[in-house]
Amino acid sequence: MAWTATARYDVGVAPGSFALVQDLLNTLSAGKPRKDDLLAELDSARSWLDLALAEWSQAVDRDAPEIDLDEPGREQLLAVRDQLHVLIGGAQPTAELDGSVPVFDSADARLFVDADGLVRVEPSGTGWQRLVSLILIETLDAQRANQWRRLKACRNSRCGVTFFDRSKNNSGAWHDVRVCGNVANVRAHRARVRAEAP
Repeated sequence: MAWTATARYDVGVAPGSFALVQDLLNTLSAGKPRKDDLLAELDSARSWLDLALAEWSQAVDRDAPEIDLDEPGREQLLAVRDQLHVLIGGAQPTAELDGSVPVFDSADARLFVDADGLVRVEPSGTGWQRLVSLILIETLDAQRANQWRRLKACRNSRCGVTFFDRSKNNSGAWHDVRVCGNVANVRAHRARVRAEAP
């Protein structure tokens, strides 16, 4: 198995269960040629979710939470994806982010101490709220592990693919240098030539 949304763009996958966040971001219609938006229809959204939760379950070696996605939940999931895209710098916010994002405000989590004495965070809620809770827990873990800053949207505005930057100095800008990087460099070169022309 593989993270299906991310695999279709042939990019490196974020480590461990953090790949769930990347996979959600890569459900959008992106790349060249454009791939389908996996959240555009309820059936495709459910298919993606089932595969993503199975992959997450394997990554964490735990049972996947049961999440029944309905049409209003699919619409909320689109909003979650859009806000996450803004947070990684992939899009301009449509409104001023004041620290409170409504789709994230509905997420709850449960803290408990396991048999080994470790504090654990578990998603709670039902439907899409449970998924948002799981996504935010993975984001929190990635921030603690200093991995969040490495999740980036391709700088090519016509692309939008989310990649995990494994470069030593975290300087990656394009999901694929040969595709998006070369296009950007050619455009910049042509613009400089036009600017210098008499």
